[in-house]
Amino acid sequence: MRTTAILLAAGSGRRMGSEMNKVLLPLAGTPIVTRAALALTRSPAIDELVVVARPDELGAVATVLPPLDIPVRIVAGGAERHDSARAGVAAATGDIVLLHDAARPFVTQDLVERVIAGAERHGACIPVVRVVDTLRRVGPDGFARAETVDRTDLVHVQTPQGFRVELVRQALKATPTGAIPTDDAAAVLAQGVAVFTVPGDARNIKITTPADLDAAGPMACCAERA
Repeated sequence: MRTTAILLAAGSGRRMGSEMNKVLLPLAGTPIVTRAALALTRSPAIDELVVVARPDELGAVATVLPPLDIPVRIVAGGAERHDSARAGVAAATGDIVLLHDAARPFVTQDLVERVIAGAERHGACIPVVRVVDTLRRVGPDGFARAETVDRTDLVHVQTPQGFRVELVRQALKATPTGAIPTDDAAAVLAQGVAVFTVPGDARNIKITTPADLDAAGPMACCAERA
């Protein structure tokens, strides 16, 4: 099966407090989206890359993409992540698609290949990390509630998320107008399709805030020395 990696880079810098799209910000001197593209396509199992960018940033994203040995296309995204995912999937030519947040520049080859294998076998696959922190509800008065939330079956969901292309294409198309899935797996689950999980990676962080960017600096330097 051929695999298309879809890099979702059409977000904003709102929570980063920046007027610039956060994935264009430098991380240890290299734009985040550049690092994400290199990391995502490191696996020989990836046959092509589709990058989804904001319509007004197509040129800016093209400028910072690294040279790769696979076909690369840049397409315009939409107002919401769901719209961008649909545009990326529409442009894909692979049998399997991997949808990955460009704000996750530390994805590993092992993780990519785990998700691909899960998607090939089960049709839909996402990486997850078990919740290990204590979970507690807080009331509107700001005080913690006495009960502890059971975390036995709770997980953090990461990307890349892998799917057989027709399955996710139909799921994204079927999402009602006005409904905004939080991720691509949500659209698939809403159609009653089971989604398999594989172990994620604690290093596969998403850079969303200035604190995340600060924390990612040393990680980027370590990755370059590895």
